[in-house]
Amino acid sequence: MFAIKELKHYTIKMMILGLIWESTVGIFCRGKSTEFEVVSVPECDSVDSNHFTNSDRLGYSKINRKGVSLDQWNLTSQKLIDSFPLDPIKENYVRQVRDCIFSAVHPEPFNSAVKLVAVSKEVVEDLLDLDLSITETKEFIQFVSGAQILAGSVPLTHRYGGHQFGIWVGQLGDGRAHLLGAYTNRHGIRWELQLKGSGKTPYSRDGDGRAVLRSSVREFLCSEALNYLGIPTTRAASLVVSNDDIKRDQFYNGSVKNEKGAIVLRVAKSWFRFGSLEILAYSGETELLRKLVDFIIKLHFPLINVTSSNRYLEFFAQVVTDTSYLIAQWMSVGFAHGVCNTDNFSVLSVTLDYGPFGFMDFYDPNSVPNTSDDEGRYKIGNQASVGRYNLDKLRKALKSLLNHKQQLLAEQILKGYPDLYQTKLMELFKAKLGLIGHDNNDDYLIAYLLKLMEDTRADFTMTFRQLSEITQQQLAANSISEEYWAIQDLARHKKFSYWINLYLSRLNRNKLDSDEARKIRMENVNPRYILRNWMAESANKKSERSDFSEVRLLQKILRHPFSKQTEAEEAGYSSRPPSWARELRVSCSS
Repeated sequence: MFAIKELKHYTIKMMILGLIWESTVGIFCRGKSTEFEVVSVPECDSVDSNHFTNSDRLGYSKINRKGVSLDQWNLTSQKLIDSFPLDPIKENYVRQVRDCIFSAVHPEPFNSAVKLVAVSKEVVEDLLDLDLSITETKEFIQFVSGAQILAGSVPLTHRYGGHQFGIWVGQLGDGRAHLLGAYTNRHGIRWELQLKGSGKTPYSRDGDGRAVLRSSVREFLCSEALNYLGIPTTRAASLVVSNDDIKRDQFYNGSVKNEKGAIVLRVAKSWFRFGSLEILAYSGETELLRKLVDFIIKLHFPLINVTSSNRYLEFFAQVVTDTSYLIAQWMSVGFAHGVCNTDNFSVLSVTLDYGPFGFMDFYDPNSVPNTSDDEGRYKIGNQASVGRYNLDKLRKALKSLLNHKQQLLAEQILKGYPDLYQTKLMELFKAKLGLIGHDNNDDYLIAYLLKLMEDTRADFTMTFRQLSEITQQQLAANSISEEYWAIQDLARHKKFSYWINLYLSRLNRNKLDSDEARKIRMENVNPRYILRNWMAESANKKSERSDFSEVRLLQKILRHPFSKQTEAEEAGYSSRPPSWARELRVSCSS
């Protein structure tokens, strides 16, 4: 049996590394916008309108919406253009840019015909007020591939900087993305639409402005998957693929290959990130920084008085809280972002920019999904501390907007980050185990389980899911059948029985509870299906052969991650990961 002193050491270790996980959605303050003036900027190019997925092939039912034509759809860039100075240079070439937030640059359509291979019904209908049937039109495919600019849209590329792997690298920006404009839907919620992989911009540096199919499939699937897990994220409306050859050295080993180019239409309430503020602070553009933060507060943080002298401090405090919650939510499902640079952290605390991410299979706090991360800076167990590092960079970016007293208060606010994170972490991890109320030994129980999982390399997702499905009677009798394979792995540990006795004793102290109620409660917070790397890889291998059936299957399954589904079971999505999954690698090359 572990000594109490030893277990306390484990508990402290888990707290430091951020290994106590959580799964609730934070509370985010967001605002509304108004209708804006539209300006017509037509543009089009050739497109293959004979090949695209329709609602029947995607398994969707058609629901009538008032938006049946893009001609009548009010997409606008006006508010952004009116609020900030634009880059005065109109030519599109790579350069250092100053004294602006955006450069006006049109997307570059693909040379070959494009095919629409996936659409998010919920984004199209519920966020954008469009009838799903519109995705079957040539007009829609041209729009989501950057070949046609709608009336009201002035495509913009955003200037920002960032700390990458702990080093300030200066100007970064949208090197392959174009912000098409904003749409305010029938609920009064404003959404910004952005193409990713749509061509070169002044911020492309040495890049070609493109995204390849494999990374675009992963982004499309994962952004939607996290949404249905209840984790704040940008959304993906559509995925198109071309036959244009895009050269990539996937693992930076000199093996350059031709890959298919693709574009994802991404949707978010805002694309501003920590690096949006950093570039202005580092460049000494204080008044533009003030204007940008005031814009963000007014549009997205309605509970903050935009005329208050403490508004920047309140803004920082809210971002600290929301960021701590977001990272805890990642941890609750074993999600590692992979590239937690400041330019990839949203000021609205939503998951942003999907690159070499990964969901853990077996429990390993040192798991590093990104093969480009040689030092393991962004390993899953380090995400909480990296979040604090990034927030400190945000604090420094805001420093010129704060007086001396406010600067000291900002430091105190940041010192509260570990407690915010840890308190929420414990609360929500208890929910994953079905615990009700407070017990002084709950942190001990949780830390003990994680240590057992680490020692046995038990599957993270299925351990908690199977604890949700198995009965207390089966656990007490040590009657663990093969269907509970993850718990069987855990049971190999010589201290398993000791932990089970602790756990059952704690469950018995739940007030006004039953075993059936516990199971239902736990199943609602512990997913049965996540986007494991091997699943995304399988879909990508088929996509390379123009077979997008698994992309669509995964999209369908991941919309209901907490419900057992026959198709998912037949595909092995809740089974032990295949042995070849251990050899999979993902990198920053996309």
